[in-house]
Amino acid sequence: MYRARLTAVLSVLALLPAAGCTAGGGPETVAETESPSASGPVATDQLPEELTSQQPDWSACPAPDSEQGDTGGSPSPLPDGATWECATMKAPVDYSDPGGDTLDLALIRARSTAGDDERIGSLLFNFGGPGGSGVATLPAFGSDYTELAGRYDLVSFDPRGVGASDGLVCLNGTQLDSYFAENLVPTDEAGEQDHLTRLRSFAAACESAAGPLLPHLTTINTARDMDLMRHVLGDDKLHYFGISYGTQLGGVYAHLFPQRVGRAALDAVVDPTADARQGALAQAEGFQQALTAYMESCAQSEDCPLGGSPDEGERKLNDFLDGLRSTPLPTQDPDGRPLTESLAWSGIAQSLYSEDFWPFLTQGLEEAMAEEDPDGTILLTLGDSMNGRNPDGTYSTLQSSLVAINCADTDQRYEIADVHNALPEFTDASPVFGPGMAWSLLSCTDWPVTGAQAHPDVSTTTDATILLIGTTGDPATPYAGTTNMREALGEDKAVELTYEGEGHGAYNSGNSCVQDTVNAYLLDGKVPEDGKTCS
Repeated sequence: MYRARLTAVLSVLALLPAAGCTAGGGPETVAETESPSASGPVATDQLPEELTSQQPDWSACPAPDSEQGDTGGSPSPLPDGATWECATMKAPVDYSDPGGDTLDLALIRARSTAGDDERIGSLLFNFGGPGGSGVATLPAFGSDYTELAGRYDLVSFDPRGVGASDGLVCLNGTQLDSYFAENLVPTDEAGEQDHLTRLRSFAAACESAAGPLLPHLTTINTARDMDLMRHVLGDDKLHYFGISYGTQLGGVYAHLFPQRVGRAALDAVVDPTADARQGALAQAEGFQQALTAYMESCAQSEDCPLGGSPDEGERKLNDFLDGLRSTPLPTQDPDGRPLTESLAWSGIAQSLYSEDFWPFLTQGLEEAMAEEDPDGTILLTLGDSMNGRNPDGTYSTLQSSLVAINCADTDQRYEIADVHNALPEFTDASPVFGPGMAWSLLSCTDWPVTGAQAHPDVSTTTDATILLIGTTGDPATPYAGTTNMREALGEDKAVELTYEGEGHGAYNSGNSCVQDTVNAYLLDGKVPEDGKTCS
């Protein structure tokens, strides 16, 4: 029963990018772009007419393809009967050469049934990653946005380098199976060199797969794509709902196009002031906090596989993961893949993104830690979700795009010595997640593109008031990032809404206080009292 239910849940929830926001990279700082710049990209309304006069050819949406994430069928209509339409929009590969090569960005929308006097315009969604397909994710969660659809066209897109927008998959399915199965934490010098070699090979494969597009897979270019999208959709202002990395993207948009910001809700807020090391360390702390909350809940059950306290649970969990380094567990995977340390680690992390996953984690640990006939199938399934693996053994672009975008954004390049220096602090922050996150700092070390800067510039002169939503128990975008984003945007540019709960993202948790507050802001322009708390 658990396996069948887990597969059904993950077919939808796995579309939310679960591995995002790991490195905290950001775009280059550029001048204000409401008017042309002699040395930089031109303003949206100064792009070539063939781009600004586009009229997307909307038609019925096919089922998402493997690069977007296999959901098993075409998107279902919204509860009010509105159907999903898909189209493409051309955008410059290089905004400094707007008359040069273009790429096609995949779009999806559900038109509002409201009359002209009630319809506000388009509400553009980005669900994070970076690397998540908006074309696949928005309809999967469409019923959550039914009230918003009453006055907005719901719109999302596959960002450049993602899904159907020249999506980047660096290795084939078999190669990625091996890549993600390798142990996260080297145990000796030879293992450290093997780890670095594996990352170099991945980077070279990404360069080969992406070609000349690779340097242009930046957050700043995606923000420019969004402004062109706003123009093509016929909206004077960009009304926006960004989740996770989508909050960083929204902040960058507000920096570049302050006069175009409409109503903007940013949920699960990325800390724009953190560099790659700081961002990874904050995530280690965030996942440890979420793990402790899970173990406290689990310990209330007599049959909790981790025992009766978080301390006991942490010891058992570390012993379990240590054992997998040398002896992977058998599973019922049709391709015969065993559960390795890395895949179990990813499965545990995936399950902490939502309390809805906690029962699956408990069942998965019970089966994997059983004295007789241990079975790693459930943890493997959760790990596959984290890594963007589809049921047929193919992969979405999630992880490949995530690395490419982060490495194009951040200028920080770490060496093995830096990891050794960081390990004590990371391990202290989280004995379970810290070491793996410390070694992840090498992801961009030999990346073939020079990154932009340490963190994004989100400072803005907008007259709009941006709504920031932070969750106290968020593992992936820890709560402190909300306040840091507010300060980085500038004085009086944002208000904060706090959700006292667990999981990554507040609106889709189903909390009625959060949803009512966000809906009132987006639908009626009612800015909540700064510091409002929902629980």
